[in-house]
Amino acid sequence: MSKGMSEQGLDEHSTGRLYGVGLGPGDPSLMTLRAVEIIAEADVIAYHSARHGRSIARSIAAKHIRPDHIEEALVYPVTTETTDHPDGYRGAMEEFYADAAALLAAHLDAGRTVAVIAEGDPLFYGSYMHMHKRLADRYPTEVIPGVTSVSAAAARLGVPLVEGEEVLTILPGTLPEEELTARLASTDSAVVMKLGRTFPAVRRAVERSGRLAEARYVERATMTGERTAELAEVEADSVPYFSVAVLPSRIGAPAAVREHGDVVVVGTGPAGPLWLTPETRGALAAADDLVGYTTYLNRVPERPGQRRHGSDNKVESERAEFALDLARRGRRVAVVSGGDPGVFAMATAVLEVAAQDVYKDVPVRVLPGVTAANAAAARVGAPLGHDYATISLSDRLKPWEVIAERLRAAAAADLVLALYNPGSRSRTWQVGKARELLLEHRAPDTPVVLGRDVGGAEESVRIVRLADLDPAEVDMRTILIVGSSQTRTIRRGDGEEIVWTPRRYPED
Repeated sequence: MSKGMSEQGLDEHSTGRLYGVGLGPGDPSLMTLRAVEIIAEADVIAYHSARHGRSIARSIAAKHIRPDHIEEALVYPVTTETTDHPDGYRGAMEEFYADAAALLAAHLDAGRTVAVIAEGDPLFYGSYMHMHKRLADRYPTEVIPGVTSVSAAAARLGVPLVEGEEVLTILPGTLPEEELTARLASTDSAVVMKLGRTFPAVRRAVERSGRLAEARYVERATMTGERTAELAEVEADSVPYFSVAVLPSRIGAPAAVREHGDVVVVGTGPAGPLWLTPETRGALAAADDLVGYTTYLNRVPERPGQRRHGSDNKVESERAEFALDLARRGRRVAVVSGGDPGVFAMATAVLEVAAQDVYKDVPVRVLPGVTAANAAAARVGAPLGHDYATISLSDRLKPWEVIAERLRAAAAADLVLALYNPGSRSRTWQVGKARELLLEHRAPDTPVVLGRDVGGAEESVRIVRLADLDPAEVDMRTILIVGSSQTRTIRRGDGEEIVWTPRRYPED
């Protein structure tokens, strides 16, 4: 491993200094002045390499390495091949890192300055970090940052990575395909590294996330053999490890020319961004137009170039028709709903209008969201742990007689009840009437969860007895969960009261 180990350049009792030196993406002219200075001052130059002996890091810094430098090639015992180590690949690598750190520590203990050189940035997916974690707490250490392959790729493509409020996500291609798909769908811009053998799965993930058309490919940025291309055009068997997939900034990107657009109906959950699914984030980011009730649209971050069409809460059919007309003109439209779009929300309205012949060729998708019942239930435990029924108390679209009949049937069946739309300024008596009906079948001390503005700034979640349910405390932003005969409450040691409905129903 050693070249020149017999040399004793400094007092053996002095302490050496460790440097992690970033060399940039490959072109030696992209090394920083500080990196060049440190290499010149170092006694020992260490670099990682595969068993074939070639080191990309050394090749970048070659003209700055002198004959009197002590060189340490830290040769990986395994890269992509198998190993007979008793603890497998991870065990072989841990042993290698421990041995390499011990080798460098011997130089440092002898008072030598050690520069571990690494392509890119030393602490960005770099091999140096394994030495840093093992040595930096024992010796004076400095890390010299370097230009990353991400920056180099963007420069070679000549496109912005992120702009304004956009978020950049950097992913290793070694992630599971499902995880890659979710993260690509939910972010603005992305770079996927470590391609090579992972490329087929990465390409599928990009396509499944709906972003293949915008994805670019960069191979060996700033190195000999550099290549850029559209990701969709790249053959898998031609992709080396030193390549990246880039999904650049969407701001200012040319609008896609489509004969027909599409409509996706999304749910924002009960409140803000924390409740969005990755798929929903991606659909909102990719949309040309957002259509929805203004309160729900306000939960979605503003994006340059994206049009927003807000409206009142009582024009669902008109809103759906407007969205479908936009899609017919080639626009990609996201209809924004609260909660889950299929639970007393916009999905039904859109699908009803889409069933008309004039819209039959417009693609429509519905993406699930966290509904209010699930959000409120989670705040108190698991009241929906067994069978339950979901009923809206609003008599705006169905007569109260139908609601009352369903309440009686569900109560008689001993189902937990999730009651949506319990009251509003114009509907003040329904909660009281529902309480009366339920008390015909439920004990007065049946637990009732009142969840108001769950996830929002005015969140309030309380547990009361059914007999004590006060209609004056219920409004349109409240959901009620009424327990069954089996629903239990308990106050834990910290004073928190929790509610759950056992999954096992008692035998007669």
